[in-house]
Parts: sequence; structure tokens; C-alpha cells
Amino acid sequence: MEFSIQHAKDASFKHDGLREYFDYRDLGIHSATKGKAVMHVIKAVKGTNAHGEWHKHEIDMQLVYVLKGWAIFEYEGHGQHKLEAGTCVHQPPGIRHREIAHSDDVEILELVVPGDFKTVVLD
Repeated sequence: MEFSIQHAKDASFKHDGLREYFDYRDLGIHSATKGKAVMHVIKAVKGTNAHGEWHKHEIDMQLVYVLKGWAIFEYEGHGQHKLEAGTCVHQPPGIRHREIAHSDDVEILELVVPGDFKTVVLD
């Protein structure tokens, strides 16, 4: 594993992630861990909305921490939850979930193990 550091002044968001209604800032963890994990900050693209599609990730671990704004997620067997700044969610491997809505200013820190994972869209 390699040492990695990123400063806020070097922050750049790209429109190259899993969802087209979010921009992603890679925090260098995927490279530093040689793909064992990925960590990024996700922020809303203003004027866009979530599609609300049920999906799951083929992962070992997923952690979500809301930095700013809010998002409403629904988790199978756990109902809908409004995640606000300071909310931390451990999404167990394979849990069916979907995003219902988010604020225009939402920013989320996400850590996923492994760094390269598959997302399965469900009916």
C-alpha cells in the first residue's frame, strides 16, 4: 500500500461515477490501496434528481457519511431514512436500496471495499 494525501485546494470533481446525477471527487484511496478500497466525495449535480431504482452492490463493505445537505434512501427491510449532515450509514453487503431524493447541496463521503465492485440494478 502507498501513502496518499489530498488537500482541499487540489479538489476536483468529475462527472465520471456510478450515477449521472452526481459528481465524484476521488480521494486517492483506490490507487493507494491498489484497488482494495475506494473512497470519494459525491455531490449533487444541481437541477438533477435521483431515479429511485432499486439496486445492490457486490461488496464486502460500504460506509456512507453525509457531509452537507440531505438525501432520502430506502433500504429493504429498514424503510426510508432521511440522511442529513452527520449521518453515518453502514450498508451491509448486498442490501437492496435506492435513493428517493436529495438536496441540491448534498455532499456524501463514501468508502467501499473492494475498490472495484459491481452494481446490480433490480426490479
